Amino acid sequence: MPIHRASLFLLAVCVLLASSACPSADAPTSAGIVEGKCEIASGDTKTEYLTQIHCTPDFQALASTPLVANIPGARSVKVVLDTADKNAVYFQNSVLFKIHYEFASTHLSGGARPLVPPLGQFNATEYYSPERRFILGAVTYYEGPKVWALEIAPYDTASAAMMTTLFRTVKQASFFGPGLFFHPTSDAVAAEAKNLPADIPIKTTDELYAGIDYQPLSLATGVGQLKFVKASDLDTADISYQNLLVLDSVPNDVSVVQGIVSEAFQTPLSHVNVLSQNRRTPNMGLRGAFTNTQLRALEGKLVELVVAASTWTIREVTQAEAEAFWKAHRPAAVTLPALDLTVTKLTDDVSITPEPAAGASLRDAIRGAVPAFGGKAAHYSVLRRTNNVPIQKAFGIPVYYYSQFMTQNGFFARVDAFLADTTFRSDAKVRSQQLDALRGDILAAPIDSAFQDALRAKITAEYPGHKIRFRTSTNSEDLDGFPCAGCYDSHTGDPTNWTNVLDAIRKTWATVWSFRTFEEREYYSVDHKSVGMALLVHNNFPDEEANGVAVTANPYDASGVDPAFYVNVQKGGDVEVVAPPAGVSSDQFLYFFNSPNQPVSYLAHSSLISKGTTVLTASQVHQLGVALDAIHTRFSPAYGPAAGNQGFYGMDVEFKFDNEENPAAAATLYVKQARPYPGRGQ
Repeated sequence: MPIHRASLFLLAVCVLLASSACPSADAPTSAGIVEGKCEIASGDTKTEYLTQIHCTPDFQALASTPLVANIPGARSVKVVLDTADKNAVYFQNSVLFKIHYEFASTHLSGGARPLVPPLGQFNATEYYSPERRFILGAVTYYEGPKVWALEIAPYDTASAAMMTTLFRTVKQASFFGPGLFFHPTSDAVAAEAKNLPADIPIKTTDELYAGIDYQPLSLATGVGQLKFVKASDLDTADISYQNLLVLDSVPNDVSVVQGIVSEAFQTPLSHVNVLSQNRRTPNMGLRGAFTNTQLRALEGKLVELVVAASTWTIREVTQAEAEAFWKAHRPAAVTLPALDLTVTKLTDDVSITPEPAAGASLRDAIRGAVPAFGGKAAHYSVLRRTNNVPIQKAFGIPVYYYSQFMTQNGFFARVDAFLADTTFRSDAKVRSQQLDALRGDILAAPIDSAFQDALRAKITAEYPGHKIRFRTSTNSEDLDGFPCAGCYDSHTGDPTNWTNVLDAIRKTWATVWSFRTFEEREYYSVDHKSVGMALLVHNNFPDEEANGVAVTANPYDASGVDPAFYVNVQKGGDVEVVAPPAGVSSDQFLYFFNSPNQPVSYLAHSSLISKGTTVLTASQVHQLGVALDAIHTRFSPAYGPAAGNQGFYGMDVEFKFDNEENPAAAATLYVKQARPYPGRGQ
């Protein structure tokens, strides 16, 4: 059983708190808060607990940065109330004792007190049983909105009476008591908190969010010339890898830059953020960034931006410092898996990645399929053979046909001429113009007739009555360690108009030669002709009821102690959660699937649905959880603990809910793809 804590899984990275690492003594406080005499000497880090807290320095001495990394600017002290000792309360040193059990078993077990049971029994009782001995919680100070909040774990089933006892006892024993709020950390806790007496004020997640102005996404350092650009002007702006951008809103993608500050907050699973994580470049949200005086004062100058979990810093640097940084941090040349042009068969999904024999590696099996079918199709094949993962049947068009098309129409020879042209290599405007012309010619070029005949026959026989989706699957995406997530665009064709099908294929192949993806490869010293695009083909469902993305682990719990699934989901299929229009938000939540009562902590809500409702029903959330759990387990032998990875492991999963096959029924889950998720960075 996992070690449970009463730490807060409050906000996804899009609702993170700002400012300094701990509350300052002179920080604005609520009316009625009066600090008293401190008990802990300055510099003392060994005091293990207090039964009362009289001043901010004492709180700081006991507090730790929450073990989850999604609460920048917050400090938290865990609290234990012992009902077996007249409701004695203990504020534990949360650096020395990271979880409640460590403190309780050390200080509250034996002698005149009852024995504290082993960890597993402690967890099962003290978070879930109505007959528990301890009431467990944490006091967190949120620097952004200047709020003191008492919280219990999202999965804690404490009754309103227990919450009341803990709140009143903590309030009485602390200097911040007059300003203390109760903050519900999940829907389940919020439902029970409705039964709290009127004297206990509640602070909701939305109210806390109103005080947040900083959103750390990709934790890293970047050096570049600070440039302010409107996202709508990115396609025409002169952007280089030596720039560090301040944007007014979040674009779908951006060419290689040294870092991003966006005025609009992002979803952690947006293409821009995944690209930043893969590139290991900083990415943050900052309200008012376009008019921020500190940033504007450095406009056009070379700067160093550091995005950390609790705060951000920026400073001017010299040309010599910048050049040294760029030289030291230029990525090593990436060599893509060599293409396998011997496979010419249109291959059903289940056969693309063979199941490894006993003792063989799933990761090697995936790697073996990539040269002919690309990363997306290789992972899809594994998903199709995974229990509890609902997924459409599909087939793969091997990379051979992309290579054949490029060769027959002289396009590879044309690329050779581009790369030999010094003007093309040195002038970004020339590159953009010539790549645009190449894509235009690709869209008009003929496709091999024998390939067309085989494709038409397969679609007619096995996929009748549907439009067909042609999805990109290259040897440069959807793999651990490769930087090009979201680089390529998929397209849909209608078999009743065969020209429409051929146009969809050509449009998809042409995205290999977009300016942005070309620049990405150039930065990583990738041989441009080494990229090959296979296609993953299946029925297209145009009117899905919901679309979303998820991570099969909690990206904000670096310890892995309290697992949860992080989910973004939006109503319908027209608005993607990875690239929403300005001002549009999605449902974002943490789903504690492996906790006994499986609570959901909503971090934000969709702006496209009625207030107080959610995109997915409880039943649909559970369907999704079952599939995410199966995917997490299935790919562990390739990327996770079963493969020896002791660091962060999670799969990035795209999904939809659709009822086109049975319009009278509730929409059901379909998984679209899965790939390794890189995490937040260091």
